[in-house]
Amino acid sequence: MVTRPNEAPPNEFNPWLHVASLIERAGQLLGLSDGMIKRIIAPERVLEVAVPVRMDSGDVEMFTGWRIQHDTSRGPGKGGIRFHQSVNADEIAALSADMSIKCAVVNIPYGGAKGGVKVDPSSLSRGELERLTRRYAFSIAPMIGPDRDIPAPDINTDFQVMSWIMDTVSMLRGHNTPGVVTGKPLSIGGTMGHAGATSLGVTICTTALLQRLGRMANEQRVVIQGYGKVGAPLVKLLSDRGMKVVGVADIKGAIHVPEGINPQVMAKHFAEAGTVVGYPGSDTVPADQLFTLPSDIAIPAALGGVVTEEVASSMSASIMVEAANGPTTGEGAAVLASRGIPVIPDVLANAGGVVASYFEWAQDLQGFMWETELFTQRLEKTMSEAFNYVWTRHQELNVTLRETALAVGVERIAEATEVRGLFP
Repeated sequence: MVTRPNEAPPNEFNPWLHVASLIERAGQLLGLSDGMIKRIIAPERVLEVAVPVRMDSGDVEMFTGWRIQHDTSRGPGKGGIRFHQSVNADEIAALSADMSIKCAVVNIPYGGAKGGVKVDPSSLSRGELERLTRRYAFSIAPMIGPDRDIPAPDINTDFQVMSWIMDTVSMLRGHNTPGVVTGKPLSIGGTMGHAGATSLGVTICTTALLQRLGRMANEQRVVIQGYGKVGAPLVKLLSDRGMKVVGVADIKGAIHVPEGINPQVMAKHFAEAGTVVGYPGSDTVPADQLFTLPSDIAIPAALGGVVTEEVASSMSASIMVEAANGPTTGEGAAVLASRGIPVIPDVLANAGGVVASYFEWAQDLQGFMWETELFTQRLEKTMSEAFNYVWTRHQELNVTLRETALAVGVERIAEATEVRGLFP
């Protein structure tokens, strides 16, 4: 039943195959027909493009890019664009399916999509990066638009990359199209409140789970893997709610601060040193030992596939919240479940970013800017309602939170697919 757009070497973890199998199990849990499960699994559109770029040297280099729309039964495709040397079709397909589930779980009118270019952006000059972005945008332009598919920032892409994409598409269409991407600067249709929205969503879900479990926030020790766009704001947000962040890791190492990290001191240190390592009064520990540090809550907020069977077996925390996309392998998830560790899955925990993107898109279509207070209020309401609904279904279905969230997403996609019917 499970299909995938690209073949991987035998015995190598394939993210697309993993996600497809999760959707299949969710469909079986819900009692969906084989035909419906097959329809939900299969990506609607898979586009692979050649991206020629004239380098500063005058030579032309070739890169490969993708845009995959997994499901648009509930609305236009939504999903980020990443620039990374490890990008491939299976990864993009898996992430596009994750977006379909994520948008359905938080009940916003989007389907799922994802894009990327296989490139190490750190090796490019600013001019080369702009030319790569614009050529890639030109190549995927037939697939994207405010009513078709709306890209957003992801790994190694930011507001500037989104600005170049928006400008390229606007030039092609002959009119301004601010709604074609989200995560833009305020000056060209961005929204107040978007920055840090993913971290706020993680915080809301973490706090809600603690309340459900009857645990006091001020008694929780947290370790965070990653100090980037999501991990850095989390240190302050969780600290503001009474939790103590005792460990943080980045690409250069990890630190342990039993008495808790001061968010302002950490921000200043990171700005000067470019790493969390060396934070005043901290003990440096191997990055792969972060989750073994004495803690109550573990938050992976970096790349996917890091919580393996071995990591899950040695994890000290009794709660895990997935701020990253796909941070847990299938084997790792099984170990966590067997140990009775509740996990708020990525499709719920880090959905604050896509909810913020939805708000930005809505404002672009309306031509009306929301106040920051309204934005935050609506984000909290949307995330809280999503968590509460998943928790209720969790108790009804009597399965893990991960299985429940997947079931909620698949159930809503199936409902939209069913009522729309099959053309012709």
